[in-house]
Amino acid sequence: MGTGSLTLLDYRRRVAELYADVRRAAAERGPARAHELWRTARDELYATHPDSPLAADDARRRTGLPVAPYDPDLRWELPVEAADTSRPDHELRVTTGTDGEVVFHRLGRATTPLGSLDLWWLSGYGGGVWLPVRDASSGTSTYGGGRYLLDTVKGADLGGDPHGGDRHVVVDLNFLYNPSCAYDPAWACPLAPPGNRLEAPVEAGELS
Repeated sequence: MGTGSLTLLDYRRRVAELYADVRRAAAERGPARAHELWRTARDELYATHPDSPLAADDARRRTGLPVAPYDPDLRWELPVEAADTSRPDHELRVTTGTDGEVVFHRLGRATTPLGSLDLWWLSGYGGGVWLPVRDASSGTSTYGGGRYLLDTVKGADLGGDPHGGDRHVVVDLNFLYNPSCAYDPAWACPLAPPGNRLEAPVEAGELS
């Protein structure tokens, strides 16, 4: 686990480069090909990088991460409804053992065919969008604490609708991935709050 090092800097760069490649591949070759690129590149990164969240003896370094086949029906380009800043739950404070208290503010809400999801803005230096998801598969076929879809602080960004302006985001649940705490309890990760829970199971993205 990295706590600030040049290897962790390299890891962050490679994640950001991967998502840039994913956005480009989705535009040029289609989302399914972009998803395959994402899957294989993450397998290589998790298997070989010194800041991989996987333990050195974790079998997933050899077998790859379990990821469901791509489902085109789980990708949408959605408008984001601006958040009501007067709501008492507009602010989210999460205490972690590794990063102290992490503060988010609700940025807006995107409505998918499976339900609505809050987008959060990290109120630290530089900021960033965070979109976690917990669904009915959590704790059975997927990680019990829910998964992440977007975390732009770390480069995890699927882009927006080029025709919809800056109020649209790509929500593709095939790219759901585990937070680091799913692999190692030494990590303490913010988990999906009530506004980021879907009643239906999402058998897509990274599995248990």
